[in-house]
Amino acid sequence: MTDGQGYRNPTEVQMSQLVLPCHTNQRGELGVGQLLKWIDTAACLSAERHAGCPCVTASMDDIYFEHTISVGQVVNIKAKVNRAFNSSMEVGIQVASEDLCSEKQWNVCKALATFVAHREITKVKLKQITPRTEEEKMEHSVAAERRRMRLVYADTIKDLLANCAIQDNLESRDCSRMVPAEKTRVESVELVLPPHANHQGNTFGGQIMAWMENVATIAASRLCRAHPTLKAIEMFHFRGPSQVGDRLVLKAIVNNAFKHSMEVGVCVEAYRQEAETHRRHINSAFMTFVVLDEDDQPQLLPWIRPQPGDGERRYREASARKKIRLDRKYIMSYKQTEVPLTVPWDPSNQVYLSYNNVSSLKMLVAKDNWVLSSEISQVRLYTLEDDKFLSFHMEMVVHVDAAQAFVLLSDLRRRPEWDKHYRSVELVQQVDEDDAIYHVTSPALGGHTKPQDFVILASRRKPCDNGDPYVIALRSVTLPTHRETPEYRRGETLCSGFCLWREGDQLTKVSYYNQATPGVLNYVTANVAGLSSEFYTTFKACEQFLLDNRNDLAPSLQTL
Repeated sequence: MTDGQGYRNPTEVQMSQLVLPCHTNQRGELGVGQLLKWIDTAACLSAERHAGCPCVTASMDDIYFEHTISVGQVVNIKAKVNRAFNSSMEVGIQVASEDLCSEKQWNVCKALATFVAHREITKVKLKQITPRTEEEKMEHSVAAERRRMRLVYADTIKDLLANCAIQDNLESRDCSRMVPAEKTRVESVELVLPPHANHQGNTFGGQIMAWMENVATIAASRLCRAHPTLKAIEMFHFRGPSQVGDRLVLKAIVNNAFKHSMEVGVCVEAYRQEAETHRRHINSAFMTFVVLDEDDQPQLLPWIRPQPGDGERRYREASARKKIRLDRKYIMSYKQTEVPLTVPWDPSNQVYLSYNNVSSLKMLVAKDNWVLSSEISQVRLYTLEDDKFLSFHMEMVVHVDAAQAFVLLSDLRRRPEWDKHYRSVELVQQVDEDDAIYHVTSPALGGHTKPQDFVILASRRKPCDNGDPYVIALRSVTLPTHRETPEYRRGETLCSGFCLWREGDQLTKVSYYNQATPGVLNYVTANVAGLSSEFYTTFKACEQFLLDNRNDLAPSLQTL
C-alpha cells in the first residue's frame, strides 16, 4: 500500500451531525457554543485514540469562523493528532458544512487544540506520531514551533500590550451613540452535572466554551440591541480542571467596540460549596462579534464608554489585542503565497514573524515532490515547482557534529567567509537568543549594475525531539532604520535556510533550501539547468568552512 492510497491516519476521528432546530440560534443558524462542544468531543476522541487513556483539554488556538451553518445542513468534523510530545499532544480539527439538497460544501473553520493525557496512578509518556503523507509531515514539523509559541503566549501578550501605544480619542466620539460598558455586563452561574463531564468526572472543555459563548453573546447583544455573530475566539488556556458538583461563575463584558466589531471578555471561576469565599480561575477568553445585516454585511456599532480604572485598562488592551490579532492572522495565514515577501518588523509582530519564518521553512522541507536534478561528488541538487515558486535544495553529508555546524551557520556574520554572494553582513538587532536581524550586501547579479542589499530575519531552533533537525530560517523584513537606498537594489527572500540532521557521531547531513524570488530566478534556473556550477562551488566552500572551524567552538557548544 503506497502513501495516500487507502491510507487513513490511525488517530483520525470523523463526526457528522445534522443541525436540528434545537441546535440553532434566533437566526436559524447553528449556535457556536454547540459547534464548540462537537469540536471538543471529536478532538478528545482523537487524542484518547492515540494516548489509550483519558485526556483533558489544555488549550485552544485562535478560531476564525468563515461560514455560518443553517438548520438542516450537516456539520462534518475531522480531528487527528498532528504530533505528540511528552504527555501533551496537538490535535488538528477541520470543520465543514454540507447542504444535503445541493451537495455543496463550505469550509467553516480550522482549530488546533492541545490535550493532556491523564492517568491517576502512573505518569503518561506518549508514543510518537509517525507522519506518512506530505500533509502529515508538514503538520508534524510545524507543531513543534506552534508549541513553542504557546508556551510563551501569556508573556508575549503581556509584553506586547505594554509596548503598544494605543491612541483613543474618547472625547471626540459621538456621545449619542455611546453605551456605558457596565450596561453590557453579564454574570451567570452553572452547576456542573454528570452529563457535562467526561468519564473522569472533569467538565468537558467544550461545555465550558459553550457556556462562555452564551454569556459573551448576551453581553454583545446588550451593546448592539441586535443578534450578534461570533467571528473569532482568541487563543486561551484552561488553568485548571473543574468537576461534577462545581459551580461555575461566568462573567462577560464588552471591552471595546470598533467600527464594525466588538471584543467581549469572558472569565470563568469555580467554587465547590456555597460557603466558599475562594474561587478558582478556570480560564479567560476574548471573543470578537459583528452584527450582520440582511446581506451579511457588518453594521456600524455604538461606541463603548469604559468605566474608570479597570474598564479603561480593558478598553485600551482590547485595542492592542486587535492589532496583535490582525498581525497574527495576517502573518500566520495558511495562504502563505498571499503574504508579501517583506513585512514590517516591530515588537507587536515579533513572535509571529519568527514563527512564520521557521514554519515556512519546515513546510518547504516536508514537501514530497522534490526532484533530484543533479549530483556532483555527493552534493545533490533538488528542485521543486510549486504554485508560482521554483524552489531548490542542496544536500551533503559533512564530518562535523550537528551542534557545531549549527553554531557556525547560524551566525550570518561568518557567511562571507564561504559564500561570495554575501559581501558584507551587519548585525542590526539581536532580538533574543534565537532571533537576530542582519543587513546583508551582495554583488550585482543577473546583468544588473547595482549591487543588492537585504534586511534578513534569522531564526534558529534546536531539535524538539530525537530525529528533529537543527533549523536556521531566513526571511526578509523591513526596518525603518534600514530603508532602500539609491546605492543598492533591495533584494528579498521569502523562505530560505538550513536544516541539519545528526547522522551519527561527528556526521551531519547539511541541507540548504531556497524559495526563489523573481529577482534571482534567472540565476537559479542557470544552475539547475547545468549552465552554471556556482551552487556546487558555494556548497563545497561551506563544507570546507565547517571542517576548518569545527574545533574552535567548545565554549559555544556548552549552551546548546
